[in-house]
Amino acid sequence: MAPAWKTALAAAILILGSGTALARPGDKAWIASWGSAQMIPDGENALPAEASRAVTLRQIVRLSAGGSELRVRLSNRFGTRPLRIGAAHVARAAKPGTAQIRGGVPLTFAGSPGAVIPAGAEIYSDSVSLALAPGADLAISLYLPETPEPQTGHPGARATSFLLAGSHVDDADLPGARTTTRWYLIADVEVAAPAGAATVVAIGDSITDGYGVKPEANSRWTDVFAARLRSNAATRGIGVLNAGIGGNRILLDGSGPNLMARFDRDVVARSGVRWAIVLEGINDLGMLTRDAPATPAQHKALVEEVIGAYRQLSARAHTHGIKLIGGTVMPFSGNGYYHPGPELEAARQAINTFIRTSGTFDAVIDFDRLMRDPMHPDRLAPAYDSGDHLHPSEAGYRVMGEAVPLSLFTAPAARTNASAIQR
Repeated sequence: MAPAWKTALAAAILILGSGTALARPGDKAWIASWGSAQMIPDGENALPAEASRAVTLRQIVRLSAGGSELRVRLSNRFGTRPLRIGAAHVARAAKPGTAQIRGGVPLTFAGSPGAVIPAGAEIYSDSVSLALAPGADLAISLYLPETPEPQTGHPGARATSFLLAGSHVDDADLPGARTTTRWYLIADVEVAAPAGAATVVAIGDSITDGYGVKPEANSRWTDVFAARLRSNAATRGIGVLNAGIGGNRILLDGSGPNLMARFDRDVVARSGVRWAIVLEGINDLGMLTRDAPATPAQHKALVEEVIGAYRQLSARAHTHGIKLIGGTVMPFSGNGYYHPGPELEAARQAINTFIRTSGTFDAVIDFDRLMRDPMHPDRLAPAYDSGDHLHPSEAGYRVMGEAVPLSLFTAPAARTNASAIQR
């Protein structure tokens, strides 16, 4: 007969295995329906000084996937002291660009109306019932007795947020509120998902973040892509999350943490993520020669380091069952800030060849072929160029969003390394 301690240990292992393998009745599956990449909003991107204490902050976000139940994740990722949330509320936005809301419900945290978020941490609200259609605009109102330092947020909101002294989280309007086009402290909105629902994260730099898009226009390429998913019955339950950061780089910090540092937080750790689209590298290339010419050895080393980073990201994604879709780096010759020359163009071509042919990615979206000028392939096509020869115009963003094949998100799980776009 086995000793009593062995019998007890075996029983404990059996119970633990059973408990971790089987979902409990009533457990919900959550997917991210909206989100942003967090960074330190310093300088003009920070909350104004007069809004540093006892202020209501109302922020409008557009969901991708809909649902009848949601929860919000708040972030104090870059704060160095605890952040107190005095009260919180969610409601349908009456009209984007205004602070007006319709109805809504308070948010609670473990049953309490407020919460304290430790330095460097993020927390979920309790789930609430609020029916929202795909593409709905949600108003998130937070009462902050005081704001953290440094702050956590996302400057590239392309949406109007509202600040008003005092606690007004459930007020139908905020007359006299100060406006800003930044988001603060909100990381994700998740919805309770039906079977088969999932999320795709687009992670990248200012081209994904939507540089040049006007507030409330919702015309980033990811917005166009999300609208197409919503209009297709087979993909209507898929969420799209934009994790772009303007000026972001793969290898080095710049505007926000580098891609290698933030990939786990912005992709892997988010609920329901099944795919990630990576479109980044143009700032790594541009900064190489921004202030002084680079040697051939430096160009070669950068290409090798970017390729090594892509391999690492692919391995990390696949470890967590996430398909990684690579976007080729678009042309930027003629840009006055980076002033790229033939050597930098050769490095871009080498990186794109790797993306297209290496098999590192589960699929490739060839934004380079899609967006380049056929007569001058080192430049954006004039119709798609915002004028700075780096960022797409609104028409360019629309073409990018329309070109993402929906079949990538409905096909069987088998890997495909074929280029998803041919021109």
